[in-house]
Amino acid sequence: MEAQKQKLKRTQKEISKPEDFTDPEVLYEKLINTIREYHPSTDLSMVEKAYKLARDAHKDQKRKSGEPYIIHPLCVAIILAELELDKETIVAGILHDVVEDTTATLEDLSREFNDEVALLVDGVTKLGQLSYSHDKMDLQAENLRKMFLAMAKDIRVILIKLADRLHNMRTLQYMRPEKQKEKARETMDIYAPIAHRLGISKIKTELDDLSLKYLQPEVYKDLEEKLQTNKEGRENFIQSIIDEVSKHIEEAGIRAEIDGRVKHLFSIYKKMRNQNKTLDQIYDIFAVRIKVDTVKDCYAALGVIHEMYKPIPGRFKDYIAMPKQNMYQSLHTTLIGSSGTPFEIQIRTFEMHRTAEYGIAAHWKYKEGGGNINKEEEKLSWLRQILEWQQDMSDNKEFLTMLKTDLDLFTEQVYCFTPQGDVKTLPAGSTPIDFAYMIHTAVGNKMVGARVNGRQVPIDYKLQNGDRVTIVTSQNSNGPSRDWLSIVKSSQAKTKINQWFKTQFKEENISKGKELLDRYCKAKGLVMSKYMKPEYQKKCMHKYGLKNWDSILAAIGHGGLKEGQVINKLVEEYDKENQKNLTDQDALNEIEEKNKTKVAEKARSKSGITVRGIHDVSVRFSKCCSPVPGDEIIGFVTRGRGISIHRTDCVNILSMPESDRARLIDAEWEEEAVEKGGELYMTEICLYAHNRTGILLDISKVFMELKVDIKSVSTRTSKQGLATIVLSFEIGGIDDLNHIIKKLRNIESVIDIERSAG
Repeated sequence: MEAQKQKLKRTQKEISKPEDFTDPEVLYEKLINTIREYHPSTDLSMVEKAYKLARDAHKDQKRKSGEPYIIHPLCVAIILAELELDKETIVAGILHDVVEDTTATLEDLSREFNDEVALLVDGVTKLGQLSYSHDKMDLQAENLRKMFLAMAKDIRVILIKLADRLHNMRTLQYMRPEKQKEKARETMDIYAPIAHRLGISKIKTELDDLSLKYLQPEVYKDLEEKLQTNKEGRENFIQSIIDEVSKHIEEAGIRAEIDGRVKHLFSIYKKMRNQNKTLDQIYDIFAVRIKVDTVKDCYAALGVIHEMYKPIPGRFKDYIAMPKQNMYQSLHTTLIGSSGTPFEIQIRTFEMHRTAEYGIAAHWKYKEGGGNINKEEEKLSWLRQILEWQQDMSDNKEFLTMLKTDLDLFTEQVYCFTPQGDVKTLPAGSTPIDFAYMIHTAVGNKMVGARVNGRQVPIDYKLQNGDRVTIVTSQNSNGPSRDWLSIVKSSQAKTKINQWFKTQFKEENISKGKELLDRYCKAKGLVMSKYMKPEYQKKCMHKYGLKNWDSILAAIGHGGLKEGQVINKLVEEYDKENQKNLTDQDALNEIEEKNKTKVAEKARSKSGITVRGIHDVSVRFSKCCSPVPGDEIIGFVTRGRGISIHRTDCVNILSMPESDRARLIDAEWEEEAVEKGGELYMTEICLYAHNRTGILLDISKVFMELKVDIKSVSTRTSKQGLATIVLSFEIGGIDDLNHIIKKLRNIESVIDIERSAG
């Protein structure tokens, strides 16, 4: 009994938030104390060894905040310990950045600890170590594909990743605003929904609120202020409900623990958005929880509550009889208090509460004598579904769109029954077609009609909670119709329908794919045979996760892959094999030589620029912001030197005194300068990176591959090992510049790249 009380006490605690710049030794002591609270083993030498290894490996590294880097892995490990996970997971949490950011290897970890720890660290490390030459969306999709594959091998990989993301979100204030938004968007789209699917509300609620804080700062601040306005009144209201309920529950002879709270900010925001209501119109921003010993007591307590207060019709949900997909169980009922204020009561057992807080982590068995959570993993049908998409989808953007749609936090759900009484959970707005594909692909492909509650319905009928659905199939069916793609709601159904069409017309698609590749090469003046070596094709197949070259051709044929994507990858592999082997010194010498022999910059004329309202005046490009075709520009009338052209985001323009603003004049690029190019324009970028041997060589290789001359380079390194590299070079326009920056971002150790703006 005492053990259960201690367990419950730990469950009720929020995940702790150590202060920034806390001494690492203090954090390590907290970690050890947290593990000892729940772990049956007294031997924590493995954790101590991991701490010492990580501390030594990260000793010269700092975070963006300036604090020692070791603080981050320790905080991640503390979060994992507060989820009461096994020692291997905690050790992997301490070491999760060691392979990626230091000289330690997976072999070292395997030798020092065991293969299990190495596998977990590898699963997390691979997510960030992708060398990729396409846009950010492609990079994100490839990262996520790898993450889900790692999760399928061991679900603890995602638990470490979630703890890592939570601590990074807590310290997001040290990042640049655009980086804050980017990380917050990814968290809300991907990581918070995964925490929700795994049932880990302790992490999910905090990720939600932190994402909202950076994505909608005004909304977040407004909500926070409104909730603070009458905080004392609300707390008194909740306490009065707790006192009333406690008295009646005790009189009924039910042993219970009762507490109350205001729901977290994102939960309230989601209700406001989904129901299109203001804060005053939301019923249940207050929630009272009743925790009891048995399921029988849950329903007994519900009877007592409904006798005390008037329930609001249609606001009762029984998640005990029909648990959510993430294993969550509870009774929810919304009632009117004696003062006329609505509030929600949630009734659950102590074990259900533990599962609600910790989700899949609550079912982890300490691995002293074996044991794992394979049975719990079997419940993760959504993960299996995502893994199926990985195989079916070669196009990264399509995969990412499907994933975000499926994980969307704002999507409501409906619960329907099969004729045998099994519950199927679908997105709100789903049709009988979605239901058919939820049962089995073959049922969906052979579907010819549907009956709901014994009545024939059209295939675009919107399913409601509690509907009993019977799918009518026929062996004579010709398969799904393309029109179904615009009717279905679930990502699973869309994927299966698309897959059917791909399979049916594979030969036709292969032939079309060959034709598109051939046409693309001719248009670009490329000799296709030069790039069709089996080893280049193999790299291409590996990148898109396809088993043979015919599958690549078929994907191009049906539009899943763009022919340009494939040719670019083949050309990239060809260039890798044929490029020179340069050393750092060679790269520096080459730049120096070019600087000695460089021809004076071509005189700029007004031919590439149209200045409205002024004719026959000389135009020059300002060196402070180096505009190139495609940039938004503005002219400044100088005294005696014609018109100076600046980017509109140039610091000198933005900070210009009001008295000088009268001399600004509209300017724009001539279409010919933007579209045809030909003329070269000088530009400058500033690259920030963790300093390492060979970084200058890697940067030079990118410029060599793209046949762009570096005109000047200057470097400096801070005491913290942060390198700042300023590069000047000539390009044809903004598209060329963006392409160069994308390539440079993929270089190992590069933190950020920005253009000089005055």
